[in-house]
Amino acid sequence: MPRLLVDLCQCLIGPFLPFRIETVRECCVVKLGYVSLPGRGANDLFLAQIADALRGQLKLCGTVQTNITRADRRKCDMDLRLLATGEVLRISEDRGAFARGCTLDTQVLTEAVARSEAALAGADLLIVNKFGKTEAEGQGFAPLIAEALFAGIPVLVGVNALNLPAFEGFTEGIAQPLPEDAQHVIAWCLSARLIHAA
Repeated sequence: MPRLLVDLCQCLIGPFLPFRIETVRECCVVKLGYVSLPGRGANDLFLAQIADALRGQLKLCGTVQTNITRADRRKCDMDLRLLATGEVLRISEDRGAFARGCTLDTQVLTEAVARSEAALAGADLLIVNKFGKTEAEGQGFAPLIAEALFAGIPVLVGVNALNLPAFEGFTEGIAQPLPEDAQHVIAWCLSARLIHAA
């Protein structure tokens, strides 16, 4: 199980001072927030709404997801919008009408992470649309979350109920749950950005 605080301690003070973990916890607690809303696709719709509301107020980095239902497919098409550029990447593979299981195109995910990482410098906020199975294994956007926090950049993450235990294990109590209230989350993002700017 990857552990965010250990990664941050290694970045900040080296691997031989684990007793300083509480210092890292204190400085990160207000900079990592997440939403976990009920309903298929609810996190995606909500985070896209937050990103749209913050456009022009903050320099955003990361991704939001759009799910496109197709009448001839069991699985929807999944597109990621890169917040730094507005570019859209198709992150799902079309495996036919009766495909089951995960249709994530991991190569495109890797590309999205790399492009987000390239845009991280100077960003006011990193939005990660989903902490999923890939992130639970320490891959995908997981290293970028740690990198952003190390740089003092606030992070907002979408987490579904299935992956919430893995996310809680990864973040070790430093992540702040946020309500299904757009104005509250927007205010949190703006407040976290002011802390980052200070």
